[in-house]
Amino acid sequence: MSWLADDEDEDDEFDESDVRVRPNPKANRPRTKRRPAHEDARIARVLGVDRGRYTVLVDEDGPDEHTALAVRARELRRTPIVTGDLARIVGDVTGQQGTLARLIGIQDRATLLRRSADDTDQVERVVVANADQMLIVVAAADPEPRERLVDRYLIAALDAGIRPLLVVTKTDLADPTAFLTHFEGLDLRVFTSAREAMPTDEIGAALVGHSTVFVGHSGVGKSTLVNALVPDAGRATGRVNRVTGRGRHTSSSTVSLRYRSPDGAGWVIDTPGVRSFGLGHVDPARILDAFTDLAEVAEECPRGCTHLPDAPDCAIIEAVESGRLGAGAAGRLDSLQRLLTTFAEHSAR
Repeated sequence: MSWLADDEDEDDEFDESDVRVRPNPKANRPRTKRRPAHEDARIARVLGVDRGRYTVLVDEDGPDEHTALAVRARELRRTPIVTGDLARIVGDVTGQQGTLARLIGIQDRATLLRRSADDTDQVERVVVANADQMLIVVAAADPEPRERLVDRYLIAALDAGIRPLLVVTKTDLADPTAFLTHFEGLDLRVFTSAREAMPTDEIGAALVGHSTVFVGHSGVGKSTLVNALVPDAGRATGRVNRVTGRGRHTSSSTVSLRYRSPDGAGWVIDTPGVRSFGLGHVDPARILDAFTDLAEVAEECPRGCTHLPDAPDCAIIEAVESGRLGAGAAGRLDSLQRLLTTFAEHSAR
């Protein structure tokens, strides 16, 4: 029996539990997506974006207000960062030549103006963040004003929770009265501007205390107006093509510019000129709300009324045909029905 006891002793001597294994820190460390807290992050306003570089304003309205360049952190690569955003930044925020800060987060946005390529495109393009006003710029002539494009701006503004304003430029070339008839009955403040009589003081007063995004068709004089309001803006201006009647894109990027006056300050956000403004991102049920006078009458419509030309007992159609809503109502109804038809056809596919 002694030999068996000896074997048992030998087995105990080489038990696996006695084997010492060197720990592998990398293998034993649990994987995590936890990021640094960055308690030292500062808040900066995004003024513009150029080829992956963000111009930001640090210490806004403070004693150390200055601009700096920044890049986005890797974890934000799928997050759209646009002019008007309030971003959390870390790193070298001095703004000195050759330095780069890093954007690590975006503050909650109060508003977000969006558009799509066309009305059937569900992919939205973010235009600007945190604007509370939209100044729609159209020309009385050269190029001709387009009521339906303005309608689209109004719908996009309403969808974003932004107050719309309208300025008609080049009134020395044509009388805008007929064009403005289309917008009678809407809660829309209108400015008129001529080459030698630009109402910068009146428009400027409406900008104080607000962040206002300027939108408009190419060639309507939007950049000229921006330069008049913000003398050091330096926005490029161009002429309308005499053959096509179209304006040339002169502003190629969206930028935030500080507006200052004796009465206060605000932000002017200049955007590139566009020839179309898709509403594919907008809920069709909200389109009618932009036509405020028509929406009020629509409360008298039968339940489920489509407001299209063949809709039975549509209160809007009856009110327009009777002249109850004024001379411009027929054009607004036509614009509304065109939009509703487009969305109805797309949803039926």
